[in-house]
Amino acid sequence: MEQEDAQTGIVDGAEEIVEIGQSLWAQADTLFQSFLRPWNAYQLAIIVGLFLLAHLLRLYLSPRLHEWLRTREGWPKWRLRLALVVQQRLRMVMFVVLIWSVGLIMREVTWPSRSYLLLIIANLALAWLIVSFAARLIANPLVRGIVRYGAWIWITLRILGLTDETEGILDGIGLQLGEMRISLWIIIQAVFVLGLFFFGARLISRTTAARIEAAEDLSPSMRVLVVKFLQVALYATAFFVGMRAVGVDLTGLAVLSGAIGVGLGFGLQKVVSNLVSGVIILLDKSIKPGDVISLDDTFGWINSLGARYVSVVTRDGMEYLIPNEDLITGQVVNWSHSNEFVRLDIHFGTAYGDDPHIVRKIAIDAASGVDRVLSYRAPVCHIVGFGDSSVDYILRFWISDPTGGLTNIRGNVYLALWDAFQEHGISIPFPQREVKVLEGSRIETGAGEN
Repeated sequence: MEQEDAQTGIVDGAEEIVEIGQSLWAQADTLFQSFLRPWNAYQLAIIVGLFLLAHLLRLYLSPRLHEWLRTREGWPKWRLRLALVVQQRLRMVMFVVLIWSVGLIMREVTWPSRSYLLLIIANLALAWLIVSFAARLIANPLVRGIVRYGAWIWITLRILGLTDETEGILDGIGLQLGEMRISLWIIIQAVFVLGLFFFGARLISRTTAARIEAAEDLSPSMRVLVVKFLQVALYATAFFVGMRAVGVDLTGLAVLSGAIGVGLGFGLQKVVSNLVSGVIILLDKSIKPGDVISLDDTFGWINSLGARYVSVVTRDGMEYLIPNEDLITGQVVNWSHSNEFVRLDIHFGTAYGDDPHIVRKIAIDAASGVDRVLSYRAPVCHIVGFGDSSVDYILRFWISDPTGGLTNIRGNVYLALWDAFQEHGISIPFPQREVKVLEGSRIETGAGEN
C-alpha cells in the first residue's frame, strides 16, 4: 500500500512539473516575441551600448583609481579593502549608474512601456552588485560562492516574477520516506536556513570567545573549556532550530542518530577517548596553554588545547600534536604547573689541592652573575663526594622562565664557572694513569722490520 502511494505521488509530481514547464515555455515564448517589438529592441540596444560605455570608463578610470589608492597611506585597512573591491567591480558600478540614470530619464519623458526592460535590467544589475559586495563579508571562499550565486538566482527569479513556478518545479522533485516527504525545494530551504543559522552561531561564537579570552579572572584552561562548550551548544542549537524551521521532523533523526552513535562508539574508541581526555584536562587544570612540559623525548610549551590533541611547540620550532589520551595515561613533567620557578642542577669537580670553601664561594658568585638566574633565590653549592681524581660538587640555581630553554642556561653557567676557575687558579682534574715498565719486560713498538 505504501509503495502504491509513493508511486502515485511520483506520478502526480511529474504531471505537475510538466504543467509548470509548459507554462514557463509559454511565458518564455511571449517574452521572446516581445523582444522583437521595436521599442524593446531599442532598449536592448541601449543596454548593450551602456555596457560598452561602462567598459570603456572602467578602462580609463581603473588605473587612475589604483594609483590614487596607492597614495592613501593613512587610511584604515577596512577603507582600503572597500576601495579595492569597488575598483575590481568598477565596470558593474558604472553600468548600474548609467542604466539607472537613462532608465529614470526615459520613464519621465516617454511612456512607461518604453523603459520597462531598462528598469528590469537596472534592478537586476543593482541587486547583483549589492550581493557581490555583501558576499565579501564571508571569509570562506566556498560558502561565499554558494551564497553569492544562490542570492543572484533567487533575486533574478524574484524580479522576473518566476518564484512561484520555480518553487513548484523544485517541490515536485522529491522522495517519500514513510510519512515524511523530502523535496528539492525543502533541501534548498534547509541549506539556506542552516547556513544562515550557522553564520549567526559563528559570529556569536567569535564575539563571545574574544570576550572570554579577555577575562583575566578565568584560568586559561577554563577559558578554552567555556569556548569549546559554547561553540558546541551554539552549532547544535543552530542545526536543530534550522531543521525545525524548514519543517523536518527530527523524531526519526533522533532514532537514526542513536543507532549511528552506537556503531561509531565501537569504531571510534580512540577518538572518543581523546575527546573525553581533553575535557578532563580542561576540568582538572593539570595542563594549560603556556605551560612547559616534558613527555618522553618531547620538551616544549603548550601552544593550544584542542578537542583531540594538545599542540606542543619545542625550542627548535617543531610543533608536536600529542593526543589527549597520552597526557592522561602517561607520565608528564609540567615544569610550570603551580608556578614558573624551576631549579636546575650542575655537577662539577675540582682538584684536591683547591680549598673547598673557596671553590663553593666562587661557584655561587659565578652562577649569580648569569642572566636568568634568580638572585632572590640565591644559588647554593654543596660537596657531594670525594672521587678518584676530584672533589665532587653540585651547584643548584633557580630560573623563572623555563620557556626560554634549559640547555642554554646550563651552558651559560658552565661557561661562567670555567671563566671564574681560570681567573682564580682553580683546576678541573681529569683521570691520569702511570705506566711502570718492569725489569726484563720487552716493549714492542709495532713498527715493521725494514
